[in-house]
Amino acid sequence: MDAWLNKAKQDPNASMVGMYLTHNGIVRETPRAQVRATNAAEAAEGAALGKVVSVDFSYNTDGLIEAVKAARELPGVFYIRVWLNEGTLKVGDSIMYVLIGADIRPHAVDALQQLVGTIKNDLVVEHENYE
Repeated sequence: MDAWLNKAKQDPNASMVGMYLTHNGIVRETPRAQVRATNAAEAAEGAALGKVVSVDFSYNTDGLIEAVKAARELPGVFYIRVWLNEGTLKVGDSIMYVLIGADIRPHAVDALQQLVGTIKNDLVVEHENYE
């Protein structure tokens, strides 16, 4: 991430950026159904799946390009860089890195939230494998 930030600070728009915000999504051992549960019964069902040992991960490349273009149009956003992993990823492996450079904190937070939300909700396929 240090290399990414150093490169971002050399970008022609760097003088407009007042904040860089990063996201590093990683594979966790807790099943998604458990951590996203809205009640105790759902959480118990998720826990019953067992620990996650790996995730099969892929994404829509064209969709990612479009999502980044859309995020660049958000107010105050001057820099975006995204990397997504692919294949079978084990617990602790990075799923994605996202770097947003914006003029002020609320714009950076909003852009990161929107872009990561689009990626996770619309562009990736994740299949958890349990022990």
